[in-house]
Amino acid sequence: MVFKQQQFTVMEKNLLIIAGEVSGDLHGASLIRELKRLDSSLKIFGIGGNKMQTEGMELIYHIDKMAFLGFVEVIKHLPFIKKVQKDLIAEAQKRNVKQIVLIDYPGFNLSIAKKIKKLEIKSELIYYITPQVWAWGKGRVKKIKDLFNKVLVVFPFEEKFFKERNVHCEYVGHPLIEEINSYDYISRNLLDNKFYLDPAKDILLILPGSRKQEVKSIFPEAIKAAVKIADDHEMQIVVACSNNLDEKTFFDLTDIKDFKVIKGHTYDLMKSAKFGIVKSGTSTLEAGLFQLPMVIVYKTSMLTYIIGKSLVKISNIGMANIILEEHVVPELIQNDANADRIYDEAKNILSDEDLYENIKIKLGRIKEILGNKNAAQNAAKIIYSLINEHKAS
Repeated sequence: MVFKQQQFTVMEKNLLIIAGEVSGDLHGASLIRELKRLDSSLKIFGIGGNKMQTEGMELIYHIDKMAFLGFVEVIKHLPFIKKVQKDLIAEAQKRNVKQIVLIDYPGFNLSIAKKIKKLEIKSELIYYITPQVWAWGKGRVKKIKDLFNKVLVVFPFEEKFFKERNVHCEYVGHPLIEEINSYDYISRNLLDNKFYLDPAKDILLILPGSRKQEVKSIFPEAIKAAVKIADDHEMQIVVACSNNLDEKTFFDLTDIKDFKVIKGHTYDLMKSAKFGIVKSGTSTLEAGLFQLPMVIVYKTSMLTYIIGKSLVKISNIGMANIILEEHVVPELIQNDANADRIYDEAKNILSDEDLYENIKIKLGRIKEILGNKNAAQNAAKIIYSLINEHKAS
């Protein structure tokens, strides 16, 4: 990493943003776009991905360098993590940053927030898309309250949760609502023509995650199940590939070759698919917003699983089920996330038309619950007002 030799003045509006994952890059890009609409002179830098860079962010580190999954991986990469934090803090001091926005990514962001709070520059800390402390790690609530000047949450129940604990919090809406509403979709016909799909067959969609470690754990079992499901119901298998992954990765993990890997069209595929095998995470919420019946799967290292299980205090892990407060779609975790169980759960839904339609109807309630607020726009207005308040004081 080489820093550009620049001069930074006190009058400049420098904003540090840290997003460590693919979903953070997506939400961060929307936030930057709205901030730039409010003030094109804002100088934004930090950790992000290609989408945030496209919107005008200066990348100090790319999210590709930050894809650590689980407790074991984090421990292994601690020296690098500490170096990244040290570099970012040095840049924040050099640029006299007064506001810092942290997006999700709790392990790294809560750690660096604690360090930033001790700095002489006394930056205001804003958390946009908080960790799911209502599900696990409730001990982190006090840490968030002590460290952050403002917390911007994306689920209505989070605002209630934090306010009951005296955290300065505001519900801004969920960023996926606007991203899905404003997406430029292509038709199923164009999708078929572009990727040589069979127009006579329904799409069985696999969403195996955006990190290589996730894919290695989840995809081999998912594809074995998918072949049996596709054979039973005359479907074609499509894998939605995250932009940060190589399509070849999937073919290297299995001897099965009868599937398509498509990158850059996840929303088009969700809209057109009949059924999904979906890794727990943001994708389950996205699939839910598209009313896509699915099986949610999750698998990680045994140590990470044991530690995580001891911390999680809620009965569901899939965000679609959590929001609906009901076990609407099946969840298969760890050893249960095997080909036989995935097949059985999918067969149960696809073989029962009434059950299938009932799941679609229930998933349709997610959008009603989240509402139509423009999260990025609301968050940008709040952040920009803090910038101006600080400048005026």
